[in-house]
Amino acid sequence: MSLFERPGARSPRPHVLRVAVLGCSGSIGMQTLDVCRQHADRLKVVALSVNSSCERLVEAAREFGATHLAVADVSHKDDVALEGVPSGCEIGFGADAVMALAELPDVDCVVNAVVGEAGMAAGYAALKADKILAYANKESIVVAGDLLMPLAKPGRLIPVDSEHSAIYQCLVGERDQDLNRIWLTCSGGPFYGMTRGQLSRMTPGDALAHPTWTMGPKITIDCATLTNKGLEVIEAHHLFDVDIDNIHVLVQRQSRIHSMVEFADGSVKAQLGPSDMRIPIQYALSYPERWSAPTVPVDWCHEAPVTFGEADEKTFGCLALIKEAGRIAGTMPCAANAANEVANAAFRAGECGFLDIERAISSVMNATKAVPVDNLAQLAEVDARSRQLARSFIREVRA
Repeated sequence: MSLFERPGARSPRPHVLRVAVLGCSGSIGMQTLDVCRQHADRLKVVALSVNSSCERLVEAAREFGATHLAVADVSHKDDVALEGVPSGCEIGFGADAVMALAELPDVDCVVNAVVGEAGMAAGYAALKADKILAYANKESIVVAGDLLMPLAKPGRLIPVDSEHSAIYQCLVGERDQDLNRIWLTCSGGPFYGMTRGQLSRMTPGDALAHPTWTMGPKITIDCATLTNKGLEVIEAHHLFDVDIDNIHVLVQRQSRIHSMVEFADGSVKAQLGPSDMRIPIQYALSYPERWSAPTVPVDWCHEAPVTFGEADEKTFGCLALIKEAGRIAGTMPCAANAANEVANAAFRAGECGFLDIERAISSVMNATKAVPVDNLAQLAEVDARSRQLARSFIREVRA
């Protein structure tokens, strides 16, 4: 099914879009709230969720007048910060409470900024409830794309990832059959050009120093390993119905070209702009309109030259592994993603080395037999098993 509405068949936009921001205290969530702040005449925040940052939840609820709240981590049910929840505000706890926000009758659009596999059920619920899903939770498409994509009606699933937003924008008005391949751009991360010997000595502090983007810690580490780019290849495969091997990772160090699309006649479209996540966030909220820029435009007359390079899959083995998981398909991307989440967290905690992230993913994939995706409960089982295997691997590394 195409993600795009025919121009003459577009659903009318509400004058004021009622928005639920899931994961409002994280990097994408906070930037989403900034967009809502700048366009308060067009966007109304009605629902908010956090994992455990109750103080930020209360602050946002008070500022934006949200009436529905959820805290995913039930251990924070008695958090003293929640005493400040505005009167008349409903609040729930646990994953089901977060998912319930995505189904609320007074929500038009769900911004899914929940990190990792945890956001999958909420994304599924939003699409089932026929909400516009503006999603930054790439893992939901990577892991459950076989379940989610059949639910995605034209114009109702809009990516927030800068690269997939770029591809989406390049494909608006184009015919599916004319798409030849996708050039998925990549900054290369902080370790571009290093050898495996050098990578083995990198610390979490080194990996968190991204050269061009400001993001949360999990995704920043994923960018350093290029795992993020492998996940984005699988994501693009599901979103745009393009074979894994027709999605090419292109290193673009300046992060000015956010991705490119090549057509059957050899023409290439690219989307360029500042390295600011508020632009793809705003596009997802404004589509099919375009609103005033949320950031300072690029002065192209004074920009440094734009350069291109090839991603090194031998040195950055996570990229090759995640792409292979996408080729194998079925439940293998779920297993690889779960292994990465565990190893990524372990590296940030100083429990393993940088290259151990790749080794953990490989170990879990080798221990996994992929089967077709059937339902969310099955994926939850695969996820749990894969996390346990990854934790066992990390314990062996530490021993």
